[in-house]
Amino acid sequence: MQGLSASDSSSEKLNPSHQNIGAVQMRIKNANSHHDRHSQSKSMILSENMKVKEPISRHRRNHSQHNLILTDIISPKEQTVVEKEGYLLKAKIAEGGKKLRKNWSTSWIVLAGGKIEFYKESKQPALANLKAGYKPEWVDLCGANIEWTTEKSSRKNVFQITTISGNEFLLQSDIDFIILDWFHAIKNAIDRLPKQQSCTPRNLEFKLQRSSSSELLSSLSTESKEPKSEHRKSLIFRLNYSASDTNDRNRVKSRLKKFINRRPSLKTLQEKGLIKDQVFGSHLHLVCEHENSTVPLFVKRCIEAVEKRGLDVDGIYRVSGNLATIQKLRFVVNQEEKLNLDDSQWEDIHVVTGALKMFFRELPEPLFPYCFFEQFLEAIKNPDSNTQVKSIRRLVQKLPRPNRDTMKILFEHLKKIAAKESVNLMTTQSLGIVFGPTLLRPEKETGNMAVHMLYQNQIVELMLSEYNKIFSSEED
Repeated sequence: MQGLSASDSSSEKLNPSHQNIGAVQMRIKNANSHHDRHSQSKSMILSENMKVKEPISRHRRNHSQHNLILTDIISPKEQTVVEKEGYLLKAKIAEGGKKLRKNWSTSWIVLAGGKIEFYKESKQPALANLKAGYKPEWVDLCGANIEWTTEKSSRKNVFQITTISGNEFLLQSDIDFIILDWFHAIKNAIDRLPKQQSCTPRNLEFKLQRSSSSELLSSLSTESKEPKSEHRKSLIFRLNYSASDTNDRNRVKSRLKKFINRRPSLKTLQEKGLIKDQVFGSHLHLVCEHENSTVPLFVKRCIEAVEKRGLDVDGIYRVSGNLATIQKLRFVVNQEEKLNLDDSQWEDIHVVTGALKMFFRELPEPLFPYCFFEQFLEAIKNPDSNTQVKSIRRLVQKLPRPNRDTMKILFEHLKKIAAKESVNLMTTQSLGIVFGPTLLRPEKETGNMAVHMLYQNQIVELMLSEYNKIFSSEED
């Protein structure tokens, strides 16, 4: 027995795998025996040297499901370190080079791995992609440009991110140090990324989709999903220069010429009713001809509304109304929709006065025609007040009928405003400052803008003060 045990121990040392095989065979052989429980416990003792750390689950499907973790779903490339995250105001103003309507919204912003992701809330933003059908909006910073801007928004502390795919985003915060910290963090992230080539195949696919070359699109399908850098460079080179091919450009030019030559004239489109004559931005005489009158109907309605509920309003014509509402009123008038200035949406009288000033400001030729500008200036420069009044009255009589009649009804209205100066604080001088540059301006601005503005104000002020003398001799 001792010899046997010695040989067994030596055999175990020479081939330790026999122990494992023996343990497995014993479990299989004794599984069907009468004393299976005793045998199985015995086999467990023999196989204890195997040191199995985790029990093997008989249900492999359940085993795989329970061991599914986030690293199995997210590839190692996406497991990036979050550099910065927090709440900012975000507005997307362009996509693929196409301008979008600006709409500010609060977003939870995550800067990580050369890109920015936008989430609606901050609760576990890294797991948001696991939700069915949810794809967070993101920005690829490779080749992107970042800069402060004051023209794209009236808000303070706004900077813009422009991507190589033509997407534009505005980010903003009222707190100075927060937005400054974000600006430097994103700028540093952009500076660390490569400049000369695309960072991801996604950018490459975007460029190919925008290309008109089917050959390049087919070449993308034959390329691997992650082409080598040299292949990527050659593909981008072909893409950039395929659109500027000489034959393609000549073909486009010829088509454009044919289209321009065949297109109908503006007059033809107006006669067919495809293009309507607009009130704002049209010549005064055209508006009057279209309405068969000598004073635009919109001017009459605005004056009636102001005299009905605005004569006593403090700063009337000086205070600006809501620009968005003024533009809405302008759109309604241009579309020839039924206009009721007593409607609740126009209850702010400053919207009505703002629209009236906009009408005169957008006239292609001002109420005082360009050819009369220097003559009116010479009249107001005369030191004798009686001569000023006579000269200006004579010039008013020479004006075209629509200009003269519109001027008469407007100045009569402004005279009523000035008569209430004790309540609305609008004197003839204040009205001259408001309406001078709007009604009277030179065709070409020169270096004497400040001097011209002074005379423009004085002309309006004089015509209000001497209204009866200037307009009394007109024949209705």
